[in-house]
Amino acid sequence: MSSSPTDRHQQILDDLTPALAPLQLRVEDLTVTPAGKRRVVRVLVDTDLAGLDPTDETSSVPSVDLDAVGEATRVISDRLDQTDAMGEQPYVLEVSSPGVDRPLTQPHHYRRNVGRLVTVWRTEGGDLTGRVMRAGADDFDLLVTPDKGEPALTTLPYAECGKSKVNVEFNRPEEGEH
Repeated sequence: MSSSPTDRHQQILDDLTPALAPLQLRVEDLTVTPAGKRRVVRVLVDTDLAGLDPTDETSSVPSVDLDAVGEATRVISDRLDQTDAMGEQPYVLEVSSPGVDRPLTQPHHYRRNVGRLVTVWRTEGGDLTGRVMRAGADDFDLLVTPDKGEPALTTLPYAECGKSKVNVEFNRPEEGEH
């Protein structure tokens, strides 16, 4: 009896979640795509925020580095080999972190990017570029620095934001220098 792609997807997530927990990582996205006689399993891993103080909405969260992605790849590969989630058909495993080009669509995306410069396209009122200073459950604070004048802290409800993206900074200020 074969399982549906949705069941297989959920089974893989259920298998990987506890396996990645000791690395303080979580599965951000998982896709399984046919590629000829094989399948390509793409797993995006990111920092698990479950270990953070739930009242802390302002501290920066370290990004996933290459060593963490390498360790996650080993753990995921071992786990998939130990289970029958992928069945007998061969597959290619690709593990990476989401990267800065991922749009911010969920509150935890903003929380991971506290201290970073982002551009927010609001559903009404145009776009804003500023530094995420706080990310809560329902809204976040953006420090907007206009061309002229003083920086202003703006609170934006997630419901009023279309999409947002992180801006690449080569000389990003250290924490506390915003």
